[in-house]
Amino acid sequence: MTGSPEPAPDTRGPAVVGRGRLGRWRDQAVALGWLVVVWNLLWGDITWANLVGGLLVGAAVLAFYPLPAVSFGGRIRPWALLVFAGRFAVELVSASLHIARIAVQPGYRPRGAIIAVRLRVATDLNLALTAEAVSLVPGTLILEVDRDSGTLYLHVLDTHGPGDLDVARARTLAVERRIVRAVGSTAELRHLDVTSPEKGTRP
Repeated sequence: MTGSPEPAPDTRGPAVVGRGRLGRWRDQAVALGWLVVVWNLLWGDITWANLVGGLLVGAAVLAFYPLPAVSFGGRIRPWALLVFAGRFAVELVSASLHIARIAVQPGYRPRGAIIAVRLRVATDLNLALTAEAVSLVPGTLILEVDRDSGTLYLHVLDTHGPGDLDVARARTLAVERRIVRAVGSTAELRHLDVTSPEKGTRP
């Protein structure tokens, strides 16, 4: 495993007080929407049956296993959300073909590695969404999430050297960037730009 990453800046912001019933309903609706998305991704097919099933399962999860209060302080950007969905579909197909090639290649034994990736926006929502999106792509598995430092620990399949590990880290940070651009707040976008590797700071 790589060395201990540096603690991420605290981007959680102050606790939201007095959000009211409308704010709580909005947070529940956002949570239900993401649960429906995850349900359909797990089935691998978007159908009316899966959508209805996702709504029922999501509603049951929220009713019987209430999630901790997570304030959605961002805003949904349709074009960025479409870009995220498109790139995710491309990576899903590409990774699936790569894993299929490994499975049928005679005598080939892929090497795996465990890496730590410190996210730049360490909110609970961003940690959850990034971890879910990364783990749904074949060949990458989330082993642990360090909430305090905003770090994801991943198992990456088929690595040949340090260069492959750098590519895996960069790919994870790119997923985070697309998620923040799609549903993040203006402050999170600004923080993301300040801490981007291309700006000269560590990812």
